[in-house]
Amino acid sequence: MTLTEEPVKRTWLSAPLPAARLAQDQITSKYPNLRFQVFMGIFIGYAGFYLIRNNIPLIAKVVLDEGWIDKVGVGIIANAVLIAYGFSKFFMATISDRSNARYFMPLGLALSAVVNLAVGLVPALHASVAVFAIVMFVNGWVQGMGWPPSGRVLVHWFSTNERGWKTAIWNTAHNVGGMGVGAAAAAGLSMTGGAWQSAFWFPAIIALGVAALAFFLIRDTPESVGLPPIEEYRHDPAKVEPDHAAEAGMTYWQIVLKHVILNRTMVLLALANVFVYALRYGVLSWTPTYLSEVHKASVTAGIMGFSLFELAGIFGTLACGWVSDTIFKGNRTWTGIAFMAGVGAFLLAYWLSPVGTPYWMLMVYLFFIGAFIYGPVMLIGLQALDMSARHVAGTSAGFTGLFGYVLGATLASTGVGWLVQNFGWGVTFAVLTGCVVASIVLLAMIGPEEKRLIESHRSAAEAHRAARDSNHTWDPAGRATVPPDLSFGAREVTLDRLTDRAPVSFAR
Repeated sequence: MTLTEEPVKRTWLSAPLPAARLAQDQITSKYPNLRFQVFMGIFIGYAGFYLIRNNIPLIAKVVLDEGWIDKVGVGIIANAVLIAYGFSKFFMATISDRSNARYFMPLGLALSAVVNLAVGLVPALHASVAVFAIVMFVNGWVQGMGWPPSGRVLVHWFSTNERGWKTAIWNTAHNVGGMGVGAAAAAGLSMTGGAWQSAFWFPAIIALGVAALAFFLIRDTPESVGLPPIEEYRHDPAKVEPDHAAEAGMTYWQIVLKHVILNRTMVLLALANVFVYALRYGVLSWTPTYLSEVHKASVTAGIMGFSLFELAGIFGTLACGWVSDTIFKGNRTWTGIAFMAGVGAFLLAYWLSPVGTPYWMLMVYLFFIGAFIYGPVMLIGLQALDMSARHVAGTSAGFTGLFGYVLGATLASTGVGWLVQNFGWGVTFAVLTGCVVASIVLLAMIGPEEKRLIESHRSAAEAHRAARDSNHTWDPAGRATVPPDLSFGAREVTLDRLTDRAPVSFAR
């Protein structure tokens, strides 16, 4: 199948075809409401994925005390989820970009819930480390059906100049879900007298309800419900427009190869993501151990540092989205560099704090490391969406996630432990500081290309506004047709009054 051909056979999962355009008064009333509705759908839905992503660390102490599994086994099971999720986030994105987000996301969440129910209710599925790891690998794989449809919805329902802030808000769903899983697992354990299986099946029941709610709220694209494309609705063209003429005759995988795998910008983003994720998990996963061994903090105090790091991520993500859209005017590269510089500064302060440093000061350093690192975690996925054509946006973000999870996160889980054991904390923090420098260098290499795209986007937006306000011919009813070469396509424009701020309505 080529990009310009209709599929030979459509399925229930296929992306819906455009519906007949609604009347202008319906567009005016429905568009804002549906934007809020679909956003809440992907926010609640993505938080639901975190309820059942990787619950083995929550019950690790219980199963270790039971004696049928050791720490190595717990690590194998936990890494099975990370590795599967990293690969799935990319490969599922290639399917999601051609699928109905309304079906794709709830389906993935429901499948993950079924896997977790099975783990909790079928003893044979956790009878050995190998079987348990295989089952959790499957869970990690269907978990990869959460991010790509969310990215598809964000690209189709929110335009370039607002997407940073909207994506930042959406990205906090994983912090909400991360906090929710602790409460859900604790409730399950309380109801069952501490049976660890309840930390899987009880959150899974909640996740099934969340999947149903997500299905009710999500819609695939504006065009699928009779609304104009978001670029037309907000007079804000995409940074990158697909060249369908040049892609005629190409298969989807040839398009992915061209726009993603062999795309210099996407490769640089993916490599930068390796170092960003290595920092995220390298600091986060080893915070309790570092505070305990070096600063003689209690286990409880170390866990508080872990939680504070995650909490800071909410504030950092929101701040990063706002700064990206408002201060840097959509330049994600410079925003990312600024936040990574913040990571470096507070990482050095955290590392070089002598023994005896007040505990509250160490917590301040950890808070700001978490706040600054979660900005780029969100931002690289957003850059992949922004700097790729819409028909491969999810695949582009999945490609960066593949590198982040499979290389960055898994290497941090094992690599930091190896460095500490063989060379000590000093060398370990030096390597982590090197990761900061490497990520900044890689992001800086993307800067010129993003600057070019931003300038092109700004020129296109000004041209469309000029077309809207000036290039029209009036009829007796006060309607005008905008020339198609100066607009998003031939359409009628009604100006309520002849002023620069006149509200504009469109009817195709």
